[in-house]
Amino acid sequence: MRRLTLEEGVNAVRLARRAIEVYLSERRIIKNRFTGIFEEKRGVFTTLTKHGELRGCIGFPYPIKRLDEAIIESAISAATQDPRFPPVSLKEMDEIEVEVTILTPPERINVKPEDLPKHIEIGKHGLMVKHGFHSGLLLPQVAVEYNMDAEEFLTHTCLKAGLPPDCWFYAEVYRFEGQIFKEVKPKGEIVEVKLGGAEKCYR
Repeated sequence: MRRLTLEEGVNAVRLARRAIEVYLSERRIIKNRFTGIFEEKRGVFTTLTKHGELRGCIGFPYPIKRLDEAIIESAISAATQDPRFPPVSLKEMDEIEVEVTILTPPERINVKPEDLPKHIEIGKHGLMVKHGFHSGLLLPQVAVEYNMDAEEFLTHTCLKAGLPPDCWFYAEVYRFEGQIFKEVKPKGEIVEVKLGGAEKCYR
């Protein structure tokens, strides 16, 4: 699966911001459509942060929509539908940094539960657990930001799903990779984030 170029990543973040700002100001979903990789179905999450704190994060784990459509929908949802936070205001967008993570399709890790940590690479893999009607997902950057090891990452993914912390011994566990692009400041320069460092792009 081809990775996005830096220019494509910049366009992805700009699309997410524009989708949010137009929706908040006009209650309208933009119709922008791009060609190339944006026509492909990809999983994607949009993350909003304010003064270093999470302000919203919603997305599509599986590649069920065109990338441009998935970015638009996940961005608007992150700003208005994340149940953990009140909806973002248009004025607030001046203080919010937008981040877009493009995902590879989740793959189930089919090993004995006690061997799961050996098959998770911190800084590379994100995790999803599923059991019954419960599911939870954490992006690759979460484990790095909170200095988790593989077992802690599994535990916190279980908790995100609303399941016991040791659910990874009986739940389905999936891993995926993510390519991350974000604003370094609100409406500012956009970079591709390498977990452990960032490669600058352009404004």
